[in-house]
Amino acid sequence: MSFGTGPFGKSINIAAQVVNGVCPTCKHEGIFVSLSPHFFRCITCGSDLEQKINGKISYMQAFPPGADIKMEVHGDKT
Repeated sequence: MSFGTGPFGKSINIAAQVVNGVCPTCKHEGIFVSLSPHFFRCITCGSDLEQKINGKISYMQAFPPGADIKMEVHGDKT
C-alpha cells in the first residue's frame, strides 16, 4: 500500500478563523467559524455566510436554504 499521493496523502495546511458577528439568518450575536477566507458558518443556526467588506465587515447568507455544498480540492496535480 502506498501513501503520499492524492489530496489527503500529503500534509494539509488548514487555518481556521473564528470571528464574532450578528447572523443575518437567526438574528443572534454569535460566533462564526471558517476554513475558507470569505465563507463562514454560524455555530448558532448552522447558516453559511459570506463575509463582505465594504467600509465595514458584514455577513450575508451565502447560499439559498437547502442548497447542496460540495468541497473540492484544487492545487498541484503532481
